[in-house]
Amino acid sequence: MSNRTGLNRQLFWLYKGNGTGPYIFRWALLIFDLVTIGYFLWAPFDTRERGHYTIDYVIGAVILLDLLARLYIARHKHRFFLKWINWADIVVVLTMFAPLLVSNFAFLRILRAVRAVRAFTFIKRVKGLTPFFQRYERIIDKVTNLVVFVFVMSAITYATQVGNNPDIHSYSDAVYFTVTVLTTTGFGDILMTDDFGRWLAVITMVLGLSLFFQLLRAVVEPDNKVDCECETCGLMRHDRDAVHCKHCGSAMHIKTEGVQ
Repeated sequence: MSNRTGLNRQLFWLYKGNGTGPYIFRWALLIFDLVTIGYFLWAPFDTRERGHYTIDYVIGAVILLDLLARLYIARHKHRFFLKWINWADIVVVLTMFAPLLVSNFAFLRILRAVRAVRAFTFIKRVKGLTPFFQRYERIIDKVTNLVVFVFVMSAITYATQVGNNPDIHSYSDAVYFTVTVLTTTGFGDILMTDDFGRWLAVITMVLGLSLFFQLLRAVVEPDNKVDCECETCGLMRHDRDAVHCKHCGSAMHIKTEGVQ
């Protein structure tokens, strides 16, 4: 942090530094993420009144400021745009301000499903605050992948089938159908009646099972690597006991709680 000055230094300290200030700041962001995720789940599709749109704009503004701050302190800014989680945040911001630009609410219902990926930012911040999450980050990532996938596919199912499929009347029906397809349970009480719905079920089953098997693999196979960005070359994944970056040889300082 010695080569950083002014606002860049202060923001880097809040996001990456140690002490009471950064700890409180990160927990505040964590709570904000948790509240917004709950809001997304509570009202993902309703055609809402103006007051609710105001909430969307406020949340979008906060997420945008957070995104710009992280871009500002990034040492390798081109790498910032290579991380899909940052693009996910950009899409989330666009969905928050979309009512200002379009009036096609059917379109917005599909796009708002992408908000669920905000959960990944939540998980990343938890891992930075709690050693338990650092130790089991691989499993947590896989669980989050699966949960977000279920939410997104349920959102697409809801947006495309309500009004067209006599078996799907609510978002709960869409979640129920997605889970039964993903687990290959197939009770048969909800059936797709058109080609699009059948292809949607196929995609849900194939991708969902892939994510589920990745979760099982993460549980069974130990992970001896940890996410810790090299300040010189930007390499993220390193051995837990690494003292030098394998790519460029720079010294690494990885907090591992003594895990070998």
